[in-house]
Amino acid sequence: MNKTKNLLVVSFALFSLFFGAGNLLLPPLLGYNSGEHWLWVAFGFMVTAVVIPIIGILAHAKLQGTLYDFGKKVSPKFSLLYCIIIYVIAVAIPSPRTAAATHEIAIHPAFGTSPLLTSAIYFALVLVFVLNRSKIISLIGKYLTPFIVIMLLMVIGIGLFSSEMTTQVINLDTPAAVIGILEGYQTFDAIGAVVVGAVIIISINLKIDASFEEKRELIRKSGWIAGFGLFIIYAGLISVGAYYGSEININDTLSNDMQRANLLRGISITSLGSFGNTILSVLISLACFTTAVGIIAGAADYFKGLLNNSQTVYIITAVIACILGIVVGQLDFNSIIVIAIPVLLCVYPITIVLILLNVLPDKLATPLVFRAVVLITFLFSLPDVIGFISPSETLQSIAEYIPLAQYSFGWVLPAFVVFLATSYISQKKQKA
Repeated sequence: MNKTKNLLVVSFALFSLFFGAGNLLLPPLLGYNSGEHWLWVAFGFMVTAVVIPIIGILAHAKLQGTLYDFGKKVSPKFSLLYCIIIYVIAVAIPSPRTAAATHEIAIHPAFGTSPLLTSAIYFALVLVFVLNRSKIISLIGKYLTPFIVIMLLMVIGIGLFSSEMTTQVINLDTPAAVIGILEGYQTFDAIGAVVVGAVIIISINLKIDASFEEKRELIRKSGWIAGFGLFIIYAGLISVGAYYGSEININDTLSNDMQRANLLRGISITSLGSFGNTILSVLISLACFTTAVGIIAGAADYFKGLLNNSQTVYIITAVIACILGIVVGQLDFNSIIVIAIPVLLCVYPITIVLILLNVLPDKLATPLVFRAVVLITFLFSLPDVIGFISPSETLQSIAEYIPLAQYSFGWVLPAFVVFLATSYISQKKQKA
């Protein structure tokens, strides 16, 4: 396989492992609800759904290890705990969410089957792919992703050309860019970057014979290409949702997940005719499926490496993750999103700072910097988590003194200040 072919296959595989249920369902409704503000909302969405995840892939290119390497500068115990939490979250929330989305949009409307049957068949197929993990890049990169991308571009392109290109006038209580940033959390793409990045590296090691530098260049370029693809698709889906706002009735009395499904179905049918519903069903099934494969393969890889590189552990982990997917997949898409919010408010900030610190030169991101920044990020993200679970006036009064806390970004400024201070101290020590 030549370098160009390697690059395209890895780029497509990376894009597909990122692009799952939330990536397809969230952007159109986000555009619909933002109306004339859709461009600023899209800008914010790109920060957490594209920029941070691609920086995560660049960090993987630099480390070329596992998720464990992301946190080891804090401490080995922290990194072990962080890895376990991330993989448990990944197999317990975003992976089952892909099955829920597939059932609600693609399977139930056509066949009227139960979510249990859908999830059981879905994760049985996922398990087959995961147990053949050496072929993951080829299968996904060569065949599934190009088909997904072509269908997405058809829906977006025809949709934009066939719409009246007018948006609704909507008053937003929160700055549009902030709405986009917080909604980008729900794609799980930053967590996806640290999880599927490890899958890509192991798959490259299994399939491609190259030096460390060559693999680093391949991963970097693949990350940029996948990121550009995500940018185009997200911007397209958000804009289509905004421009169709006055043309499609999504029934505001329905739950958010049904609104998302109705909007996406309406856009597909309007742009592609009666065939649009079939296209949408195939699209959501493939997009969700590839993401579930990447998540479960990543979790199985990690626990395999943790326990003496045992293939038995890999198989057991994959089976347990698929069984968990079947169980949680019985919930509807929106319920899984609600469950995820407090988890994301705690884990996402830590994941973001670990990604950013790992991509920096080692002289700026020393162990002292890692420990201090991660600790402060954790402490200042706690009010958001507690406030969501159990709101209180005392907590709200404390949060008023923390910059950006009203937007759930109270951790950002303290983390940045601590980074500058500890980085300065570390450099002083190095010169002494």
